[in-house]
Amino acid sequence: MNTKKQYAAAFDDANGGDQQQVAVIDSHVHFWKYDKKTYDWIDNSMKTLQQDYLPEHLALVSKRNNVDGVVAVQATQSEMETHFLVELAKTHSIIKGVVGWIDLQADNIAERLQYFSQYPTIKGYRHVVQGEPMDFLARPNFRRGVAALKAYNYTYDILIFHNQLPPAIDFVRAFPDQPFVIDHCAKPDIRHKKIDDWKAGIQEIAKFPNVCCKLSGLFTETNWKEWSAADFFPYFDVVFEAFGTNRLMFGSDWPVMLLSGIYVQWKSLLEKYMESFSAEDREKVFGSNAIQFYNL
Repeated sequence: MNTKKQYAAAFDDANGGDQQQVAVIDSHVHFWKYDKKTYDWIDNSMKTLQQDYLPEHLALVSKRNNVDGVVAVQATQSEMETHFLVELAKTHSIIKGVVGWIDLQADNIAERLQYFSQYPTIKGYRHVVQGEPMDFLARPNFRRGVAALKAYNYTYDILIFHNQLPPAIDFVRAFPDQPFVIDHCAKPDIRHKKIDDWKAGIQEIAKFPNVCCKLSGLFTETNWKEWSAADFFPYFDVVFEAFGTNRLMFGSDWPVMLLSGIYVQWKSLLEKYMESFSAEDREKVFGSNAIQFYNL
């Protein structure tokens, strides 16, 4: 990430020139106007999420945690969701980019990508593969859709559980030029302190230089609110060794994270882990990697 100073300069300009270092970017947040039907994945074990979560609700939290910008990621699978996030970005400057949803399996995928290309705030797309059968990433229609992303320089967020790493490895092998990022470190089973199979998968998928990884979403892979910082460090060790500081990016998974902890806990936990790293490495993980990956 040798263009770090360029990113800093760009954000200095955007923020009136008063910023002395690389912007802090939260690479993974969600927004929604809650209704039971649209967000049917929010069940009664997640009552705290059964309300609206909008940029104004994140404003104070982001200010207190010195977060300069966020990437808003789809939370439901419809083009309406993509439009909703684009509209939010128009009126809330903290949203620097959008990862939307589009039907990548559709016959008219080229037409739909062309349509959405009018919105420069859309940086990439995601599908909730964690809820799909194990063969989903191998389906020809889906792969055809992913292949169509490259023409628009769109990224793709890989949302999977740890046991889906083998098909994900096969998937990324087929797209050496497509920028990928693994959400939530592929959701390791921290709750049961299982690490070996996940570690092997992470080490394998990290061999592909076009694959990055988000340090996000791990609070909810523990026993909610019963974790300690030490629970996460073995998993951090694996992803930091596998990806290095050039391909890791901080993300909160707000507001889903609130099921198990609060924003400052997650950010400070990661800061604590990285306290012996160089300032440059910390800037990469907390900002410039996301700026480069998503072209913010």
